[in-house]
Amino acid sequence: MENKAHALAAGIFVALLTALVLALAAWLTRDTAARDKYEITTRETVSGLQEQAPVRFRGVDVGKVKDIGFDPKVPGNVLIRLEVDRETPLTRDSFAMLSYQGVTGLAFVQLSDDGKPAPRLEPNDEVPPRIPLRPGLLQRIEEKGEVILDQVQKATERVNTLLDDTNQKRIAAALENIARASESANQLAKNLDTTVTRRLDPALAEATTTLRGVQKASEQVGVAATQFGVTATQFGQTAQRLNAPGGPFDRLSEGTEALSSAAENLSVSTLPRVSRASDDTSRAARTLSRTLNDFSDNPQSLLYGDGKALPGPGEPGFQAPGGRR
Repeated sequence: MENKAHALAAGIFVALLTALVLALAAWLTRDTAARDKYEITTRETVSGLQEQAPVRFRGVDVGKVKDIGFDPKVPGNVLIRLEVDRETPLTRDSFAMLSYQGVTGLAFVQLSDDGKPAPRLEPNDEVPPRIPLRPGLLQRIEEKGEVILDQVQKATERVNTLLDDTNQKRIAAALENIARASESANQLAKNLDTTVTRRLDPALAEATTTLRGVQKASEQVGVAATQFGVTATQFGQTAQRLNAPGGPFDRLSEGTEALSSAAENLSVSTLPRVSRASDDTSRAARTLSRTLNDFSDNPQSLLYGDGKALPGPGEPGFQAPGGRR
């Protein structure tokens, strides 16, 4: 009896402890945030999406999937009911997509928008607003899958047509021609190498020697240019000394001005005087010439004087010089 009482007490204690743990877990995991109801209706498949799946807005957990069923208003559509935190910035441009968690195949609802300003989506628990569901990556791949398969099939058919027997023979002939062309190219390369070795190498050596001579000539020209520069510098210094104030050019200019002044004085004062003296000398010479002529005609005038003057033209006793005998 006593063992049964201990067993019963132990069972009651374990049951109470289990109930307390469950109550604590429920209290710790309780959801106290205010949430609004929204709906998603779509004809797309929702494989991998389960109730209590997370709802995220741009990667942030904002709620969970409350229920998944069929839409009574639109036959054939799947209706997904969401509970989203009231502080989530949902607008009329917001949309939903199904995303998958790694390789587990479990889906969750991803909410987003275009990032443009839009009116806020007002919640209504009695008639929850509906958020459009856009196809995710897998849905788009499924939609394009048939098109891709058709293109792959067409490409395969074209490859088979390209690789039929006739084209294979043509490809083999083309490859053979390419091989022959490669052999010809190798032979041409050998001939070119021989030509370069026998003809171009001596020409290159001669050109190198010529370039060295040109380099030496350039160096000599550089030395001559340096010397010319030194000479030009010295010439410039000499020109500066000649043109300096009080230098040779300055003194030569002063001497030229003095000579010009002397020439001006000579022209203004001395030359007129010399001209007048020359005129006086000329008159004296003419007078002396007449005197000598008179003396030559009448030398006795030195002893007897001039005597009586001969009658002139129109005077009594005048005789022309040609009428004398």
